[in-house]
Amino acid sequence: MLKWTTLEYKHDFMPPKLTDPWASDKTHVLELLKVSPESGLSSSEAKRRTKLYGLNKLAEKQRFHLFFDFIEGFLNPFIILLIAASLISALLGQITDFLIILTIILTSGLLSFYQHYKAENEVEKLKQKILLTADVIRDGVRKEIPFSAVTIGDILLLKVGDVIPADARLLKAKDLSVNEAVLSGESLPVEKQASVVVLKDTELSERKNMVFMGTHIEAGEGQAVVVAVGKDTSFGRLSKEIQTKKPNTSFDQGLNNFGFLLMRAVILLTLFVFLVNTVLKHDVLNSFIFALALAVGLTPELLPIILTINLSRGALRMGKKDVIVKYLPAIQNFGSMDILCTDKTGTLTENQIALNSFEDVRGNESRETLLYGIANSYFQSGYKNPLETTLLGYQHEFELDGFRKLSEIPFDFERKRLSVVLKDKKGKIILVTKGSPHKIFPLISHYRENGVVKTISQDLVKLIEKRCEELSGKGLLVLAVCKKEIEKKISYSTRDEKDLTFLGFLTFSDPPKQGVLDTIAHLRKLGVNLKVLTGDNEIVTKKVCEEVNLDIEGIMLGHEIEKMSADELRQKVTQNTVFARLTPEQKSRIIFALKENGHTVGYLGDGINDAPPLKSADVGISVHNGSEIARDVADIILMKKSLSVLRDGVIEGRKTYANILKYIMMGTSSNFGNMISVAISSMFLPFLPMLPTQILLNNLLYDTSQLSLPQDNVDVELLKKPKNWDVSFIKNFMIIFGLLSSIFDFFTFGVLLYFFHASSSLFQTGWFVESLTTQSLIILSLRTSHVPFFTSKPSKLLITSIILAPLVGIILPNMPFGSIFGFVRLPFIFYLVMVCFVVSYFVIIERAKSWFYRRIKQ
Repeated sequence: MLKWTTLEYKHDFMPPKLTDPWASDKTHVLELLKVSPESGLSSSEAKRRTKLYGLNKLAEKQRFHLFFDFIEGFLNPFIILLIAASLISALLGQITDFLIILTIILTSGLLSFYQHYKAENEVEKLKQKILLTADVIRDGVRKEIPFSAVTIGDILLLKVGDVIPADARLLKAKDLSVNEAVLSGESLPVEKQASVVVLKDTELSERKNMVFMGTHIEAGEGQAVVVAVGKDTSFGRLSKEIQTKKPNTSFDQGLNNFGFLLMRAVILLTLFVFLVNTVLKHDVLNSFIFALALAVGLTPELLPIILTINLSRGALRMGKKDVIVKYLPAIQNFGSMDILCTDKTGTLTENQIALNSFEDVRGNESRETLLYGIANSYFQSGYKNPLETTLLGYQHEFELDGFRKLSEIPFDFERKRLSVVLKDKKGKIILVTKGSPHKIFPLISHYRENGVVKTISQDLVKLIEKRCEELSGKGLLVLAVCKKEIEKKISYSTRDEKDLTFLGFLTFSDPPKQGVLDTIAHLRKLGVNLKVLTGDNEIVTKKVCEEVNLDIEGIMLGHEIEKMSADELRQKVTQNTVFARLTPEQKSRIIFALKENGHTVGYLGDGINDAPPLKSADVGISVHNGSEIARDVADIILMKKSLSVLRDGVIEGRKTYANILKYIMMGTSSNFGNMISVAISSMFLPFLPMLPTQILLNNLLYDTSQLSLPQDNVDVELLKKPKNWDVSFIKNFMIIFGLLSSIFDFFTFGVLLYFFHASSSLFQTGWFVESLTTQSLIILSLRTSHVPFFTSKPSKLLITSIILAPLVGIILPNMPFGSIFGFVRLPFIFYLVMVCFVVSYFVIIERAKSWFYRRIKQ
């Protein structure tokens, strides 16, 4: 014990930020921090250290002007492309198109701004947890100070109910028990000891000589010296992760990659068309305007609204199943998810300790063991931990009124047992002891079997010990129950805890959540693999995995992950199913490693310690009774205890993705084909193949016909496996089917020029009608991989919109106002030729589609 009464500090002394105080003796820690446990810091030194290390507050994110936050929502290639398209429309005089596109962009930007702004406020909820005071020794006297004033070197005085203000190394601990659920997620309190020294790489949950910010004292008392404050604490690092912006998900990355693909295609084709038309001595200004119109034509400007409609419909359907979708893109990420990482406690399990068994010396069910276990819990006056509370749930099954309490020998962490002295109905005085089996075994001299007390043999002791190991090896919490008749005395002590009669074991577990077995089986069928990420130990986690029929390919522990580089971890994460004894930071590292391996990762958790991985995942899922922070960070919240909605969520996500992809594939291939047709025809025609206004009108009518895609039916096979944004697939589809579209355009050009001897106006009108008709009707084929296409049934609304678009295109040239767009009447025979083209087009597309998807499967 250090007996420092005075302590002088050099003016330039700077106490070190200790990295591994749990690996150092407490005396050494005090020497390094230059502080006495009796006198603590002086007020002046505490003030100086506060200036050095800052206030004991969580990290605060710098808030920028709202304008810059708003602008950030537009900084992705696809939105930039749409902004360019809207400006081009304005330059071309298409004010309606300009306003429509601008409205779509602003709506998308406002949603992004809302999500970003909300994220900045999440940390405020964490801060509310530490608006408390702490008892410290300053200037040799006990003082109560705000948490924010606690600094490195402060001596903390800890008692039951206290919330720990900072990370601290224990100096004294008397029966100290701390609830660390805020960091580990485990509800059972952790026993603390000041005298032990552990290794540097010891997991946080095993650092018995440390207490951490945000945790709280459940039993006992102690003294500790502060070694880390604010953002440098374990809790501070957790809050820092939560307040950062959510990393790009697979949905965000896929949309960005698609935007870059379109941007390259638009720039190259636009430049090519402009140069060709200029070289061929068309009017330079008209050529430029025509090239810009083509740029707008290739841009799927309705994609944001298609995305919003799709995602909103999915969210509404999920809402009917008591699932709240907070972040719309999470629906698509849900469908793309191929790995679901989950915490154990409260997600796979109920997070409620349940009585598993009560048995006698031979392993048979024993009501007597249960009776005396309950009596011990009922009559003890100390802290009732979750095991005690569970036992008391069965007290109504027994007549406890027949007992009267005479005395009690309280629990302490050295003995790890508790005894009560009772008088039963018959007037007998009995000592009832319950606690850790290994602390009780040396005290046993007899055992009770079938109501008969017998002397215990060494062989039977070995059998009992073996049985205890078997039960513990299954991940069960085991308590031993004993009793003995005892003489009435004035007082009782631990010396009376000897020559005990062994009654049996009580075992406890956290049972699997209802429906979790079916959920895991369904997810497996849908191609979603499950990985368990927990702060609990590997033995208990392995038992839970066995109970829910989860195959374990490998187990990794937190201390192993801590030593690994990012590259090493990327290799290991796919080889293991269970990751135990993890910190929140390690959970996030695992999720990032899986994402870097190309997986779309979901995370299911409900505790504060789950907040960082919930935010790191592509889709974060929490439950309605989870912690407030977990619910705030999560993208999706399950309002029912049943996990069956996970399967529904995956299916809804896949439906959403399938219908979004339909729009992208059909829109880009059609528009790409049109641009190729224009680019090549511009080299030979003495006039523009289609006027800029006609291109924009064609694009608007075609896009409008696809607004019903969110309600289209989805082929069953698309729901069986996860699908991700595959830009290579989209590019190949766009090129192959776009070129086929161009081939039929060239046939149309030939018919118009050599059969109808078309003027520029007739040519432009004819191609407008043929292009709009073929690209609209062919949706029926391109929307499915089925051959023939009619084996996949589209929605009635889609059929209606597909028919309406070409009808409008056919009617417009025959209306008086058609001339405004440069249209002229087409001869009747043209429509007959077009019917032949449409039929031929369907036949060719079906054959090409069969070849294309066959190659994809290979």
